[in-house]
Amino acid sequence: MIQVKEIETYKDYGKCVSISNGIIEAYVTVDIGPRIIRFGYVGGQNFMNDNRQLFPPEPYNKEYTDFFGENRRWENFGGHRIWLSPESYPETYLPDDRPVAYEITENGAIFTPLADTQVGVQKYLEIKMDKDDTNMQVEMRVKNISGKTKEFAVWALSVCSQDGTLIIPTNTNNTGLLPNRFMAIWPYTDIRDNRIYIGNKYVTVFQDKNAKNPFKLGFNLNAGNAYYVLGEEILCKKYETNHKNGVYPDGGCSFETYCCAQMIEFETLGQLKVLEDGQTSEHIEHWSLCKKPCFVDFKDDNSIDNFLSNI
Repeated sequence: MIQVKEIETYKDYGKCVSISNGIIEAYVTVDIGPRIIRFGYVGGQNFMNDNRQLFPPEPYNKEYTDFFGENRRWENFGGHRIWLSPESYPETYLPDDRPVAYEITENGAIFTPLADTQVGVQKYLEIKMDKDDTNMQVEMRVKNISGKTKEFAVWALSVCSQDGTLIIPTNTNNTGLLPNRFMAIWPYTDIRDNRIYIGNKYVTVFQDKNAKNPFKLGFNLNAGNAYYVLGEEILCKKYETNHKNGVYPDGGCSFETYCCAQMIEFETLGQLKVLEDGQTSEHIEHWSLCKKPCFVDFKDDNSIDNFLSNI
């Protein structure tokens, strides 16, 4: 049975809504956001980064307040959020600083923040939880309410807890004389960073809270799945990809990660679409949890193969 209830306050995020099947639980903020600010086993560790002190709000600045309004500024908050790609400032840095309405459903809830009229979008976040296992579906919908045509991709962005390792299975399909995979590299990235391992089948990224420099990478993943290993547990995300016919942001990326001392971001992207006024774009992730089955060397493809085959 899925239980949905309000929590008066969670840490320094204010009111939240808890969704649980007795095995796993998710908390979603409703005083701000929405953010999935907690996801994990009931009573267990949190895969989402909920240390708000790590993400101080940026100072007020005229460019931002001219666009979004007085007394508004960007604050990361942590947790999982809905964003839009391609990234631009200030347009995609939606403040998410107002109360969120929600509706309880048979197996979860739908969260509807106030419309972002400055950008011209209305966001919806729906959580659907299975009744007796560790699976949860995260549906993100963004409606164009701008009164004109807009082009964007729905961007699912999870700010995850520190000290874990992200496993990214890269493409292995045989394309003959054509390339079968690519990696996008942002200008501030040092590809020699020892937090990054690049193998023939996998890329792994370790979150080191003592690291000095951030980096960002993007990938065209055919398989549409990746894993975050945190302690003795694993968060798996799966999502649909259509690289043969679909158009994706940032040169074709359906998966991206940003890593710095405060966090690691576990990001998937939907197709880049042109939407007329009133049309909606949807992107769905499937989350699941499991226990770490065996030892893994995160810098060895064969070890990672064996590790994932035992999940």
